[in-house]
Amino acid sequence: MRRLSRRKALSLVKELDAFPKVSDSYVETSTSGGTDVGADILDLAETMITSGGLQYEPVVFELTPKQREWQSTLHRIQNRLREEHALQEVLYKSLLKGAPTALPPREAVFMQSPDACRIHGDIYVNKVAGNLHITVGKPIHHPQGHAHIAAFVSHESYNFSHRIDRLCFGEEIPGIINPLDGTEKITYDNNQMYQYFITVVPTKLKTYKITADTHQFSVTERERVINHTAGSHGVSGIFFKYDTSSLMVTVSEQHMPLWQFLVRLCGIIGGIYSTTGECRAFLHLHVF
Repeated sequence: MRRLSRRKALSLVKELDAFPKVSDSYVETSTSGGTDVGADILDLAETMITSGGLQYEPVVFELTPKQREWQSTLHRIQNRLREEHALQEVLYKSLLKGAPTALPPREAVFMQSPDACRIHGDIYVNKVAGNLHITVGKPIHHPQGHAHIAAFVSHESYNFSHRIDRLCFGEEIPGIINPLDGTEKITYDNNQMYQYFITVVPTKLKTYKITADTHQFSVTERERVINHTAGSHGVSGIFFKYDTSSLMVTVSEQHMPLWQFLVRLCGIIGGIYSTTGECRAFLHLHVF
């Protein structure tokens, strides 16, 4: 076996790179330094679902007085639903007429330079567990998995304070308030991670007003600061980890037939007459 010279061996070691690099074709040079935010979905089968159905819109994060009033009304409804769970059934039957289901537009007098990004739209997903995440950098595909280009983004240039106006699964039902609607999180730390663990329950809705196949969901929230020095590892961003329940809930509305109502009414009237007669006979026998 031939041996390499010491000089050639040293040269090979210097050229050896054990860390995979991102191809230059994935990098797009921009004047802002790559401060884009990426949102996409990765399901249980590690299938990345395109976020083409999402739209990115520059907006002002601070709400106007009219929008803040809408937000407060939504919070009051959410608090009442958490305290009185039976109201959810009433909600499905009445569809909550006049409910604050859309954020009012910003008035022209409050217009200013955008300082945030609004992400909205619809995405079709597989009925398996998945992860919708919003983090720094555009998502890319590569043989070793899924990644976001965020190496050139300064930590001081982003903040994951967010507001969820509406989040639903399946067909949207007007007037229905979902658990995360109106959620607002404010942070002053740039490396904040927000996690929402969602369990989705398929729901068949059959009422006299509407018939639809939709989904309810419950959610557990968790948040922490990413600090690798202190042992808190991870990626800063907003993560919605969802899974579908194997059970299905059917919400139906039933009314008493007219004939049954009349029979019960006659029974009540007959009972009143009978009781009145017995009381009259008792008083006549013992008093008079």
